[in-house]
Amino acid sequence: MKALVIINFKNYKEALGSRALALAKQLSKVRLNGYKIVIAPSLLTLREISKKTKITVFAQHADPVGIGAHTGSISLDELKLSGVKGVILNHSEHKIPLAQIQETISLCKQKKMVVVVCSGKLSEMKKIAAFHPEYIAYEPRELIGGDLSVTQAKPDLIVKAVESVREISRHTKVLCGAGIHSKEDLGQALLLGTSGVLIGHAVPKSKNPRKFLESMLL
Repeated sequence: MKALVIINFKNYKEALGSRALALAKQLSKVRLNGYKIVIAPSLLTLREISKKTKITVFAQHADPVGIGAHTGSISLDELKLSGVKGVILNHSEHKIPLAQIQETISLCKQKKMVVVVCSGKLSEMKKIAAFHPEYIAYEPRELIGGDLSVTQAKPDLIVKAVESVREISRHTKVLCGAGIHSKEDLGQALLLGTSGVLIGHAVPKSKNPRKFLESMLL
């Protein structure tokens, strides 16, 4: 199975408004070299990007609601109608309760949408694994947005995370994120047993995002 590389646009100025589509178009031209690339743009750019590019789009968050009276919620039905293929949940910048994680995972499965649940603690990862999402991403909060990658700072914990999740949910794959910014980081993540990585600032904020990402996938 191809290793997954998710690029989180967050709400960086380099990836807002018309810049989001331009960035998505750049990344859609990346030579994949056996990887699967997914982008997670901001909410207001999701539909345009999914309609105007062929790159796989995930939402940065979703609520466990369908169509109906859910003012202010991010509906899974609307995301799916917009061409979104999956969602990221419980990022350290948008934590949600375990009960909400479980409910959203269950609804995503019904809607046939991929779920990536983030967690910075092994104890929380074990609880999430019991809900059997497709992916759990290990992202220590203190390393997010920095230049020291999790693969350098906490390689032993990545191995433990992979083993612990596998014991609870055989089909749940582990990703890792936080400070991932080089081909060495990506290669080390895979060697440690993960199925891919989450990348934040390194790609959207680079001078040439397409070239930068291609350099990571060599």
